[in-house]
Amino acid sequence: MADTKEIQKRMKSIQDTMKITNAMYMISSSKLRGAKKKLEETEPYFFLLQRTFSRFLRHIPEAVTHYVEPPDVKEDVEKRHGYIVITADKGLAGAYNHNVFKMAHELLNAGKNNRLFVVGELGRQYFAKEKVEVDTQFHYTVQNPTFSRARTIAERVLSLYESGELDEVSIIYTKLENAITMEVEVLRLLPLKLEDFHTVSADIYQESWTAYPSWNHVINHMVKNYVSGIIYGSLVESYASEQTSRMTAMEAATKSAKDMMQMLSIEYNRSRQAMITQELTEVISGAKAQKRKKRS
Repeated sequence: MADTKEIQKRMKSIQDTMKITNAMYMISSSKLRGAKKKLEETEPYFFLLQRTFSRFLRHIPEAVTHYVEPPDVKEDVEKRHGYIVITADKGLAGAYNHNVFKMAHELLNAGKNNRLFVVGELGRQYFAKEKVEVDTQFHYTVQNPTFSRARTIAERVLSLYESGELDEVSIIYTKLENAITMEVEVLRLLPLKLEDFHTVSADIYQESWTAYPSWNHVINHMVKNYVSGIIYGSLVESYASEQTSRMTAMEAATKSAKDMMQMLSIEYNRSRQAMITQELTEVISGAKAQKRKKRS
């Protein structure tokens, strides 16, 4: 049986760890409330942007622009893919970062010509350790995402797409399904597929639009705002998912620490009881020995 001092030392260590995990849980809980508020404020813009863009694209079936993919295009493994990978700045967030890295590896292994654009300190460290070449590392925190940062990311990938260095651009982020469920999503940003936007039923009023100076000019301008908006929405959703995952992980760690404390408390009481029993036995044996000595 373990010594009582050793058990007390282990209990003290677990108590200190439990204070840290409980504090991190409280911090993540506070950050999650802010992240969910920002997510709720962002979602109306995110969905309105998609609906408006969908309405716009319905009127340009004849438009010829490199932002829109022609119909019936076959998949080509030789295509040059660009992947924006959104990770966290810190660990201790359960499987949040691991799932993103796993998805990134699957996509990188599926193609030959890939470029990575990494957001988040852990992503930069991970791909550097794995010796995976990264095209652009955005050296700012993923905490409290802003639209200006999303626009910076969009400008980088759009410049490569417009120059013909990339054939497709996708973003890998974590979507918050509900309070406890998160899923890694891969969303293609470019080129746009018209069929993905043509989901309007026949009974909805079909307005008539006219573009000046041309449809191509207008869509080239709108695509930049659309891509920036999608990236911003993905950053906000990933940040909310990160805080949810960290809060869940810290709650589980605190619960495990409490269970270990209970087990060690029982072990400590048993060890202490055994010591007391041994001491009593020694006292009684000594008293009996003294009696026998006096009689003799």
